[in-house]
Amino acid sequence: MWDILDVTHEGTTDVKRGRKHALIQEYELFRMQKGESICDVRKRFSHIVNHLMRLGKKFDEEELNIKVLNCLDRTCQPKVTGISKSKDLTSMTVASLFGKLREHEIDIQRLVVQESEDKHNKSITLKASKQQHVSSESEEENISLLSRKFSKFLRKKQAFKRYDSKKSSEFNSNKYTCYGCGEEEHIKSECPNNEVKKKGDFKREKKGKS
Repeated sequence: MWDILDVTHEGTTDVKRGRKHALIQEYELFRMQKGESICDVRKRFSHIVNHLMRLGKKFDEEELNIKVLNCLDRTCQPKVTGISKSKDLTSMTVASLFGKLREHEIDIQRLVVQESEDKHNKSITLKASKQQHVSSESEEENISLLSRKFSKFLRKKQAFKRYDSKKSSEFNSNKYTCYGCGEEEHIKSECPNNEVKKKGDFKREKKGKS
């Protein structure tokens, strides 16, 4: 009965050998996949190693640590280099190694977030600066336009004054004939006969009242 259960759950010797070779090949080709986190790498790696150990495969800590370091992508290379130079791979457990790699991954993620925020803030600052520059240019254009209009107004006003002054200087009553008395060298409003007429009218009016 025990043999039947053993074969049912574990398979025959040939089946075990086949599974072991398949897992060894999977172990040898093990690589960190694109976009995979350190936690995901640890789960897949532990799954393969645990199955191999149950099938009789033995590993030492240094071998496992070297395998993990060699399977990582280039985003982990700075940390890999630092751990490799520390020369403590023989005493370091696989769990500790994955812990150090996880810390490095968290630091990288924090830097990426910080760089993204800095880029976003820089973009906002640049946009505000451009808007301020455009607003300043628009304000300068408005001031320039008002200045040109005011200068044009002053030129017209000065030209009108010169024209009015010229007309006034050209006017000479001596060149005209009075429509009242018919004599020359004065106009009707300056006619001396008007003064005489006004005095006579005033005397007659005064005499009539008395």
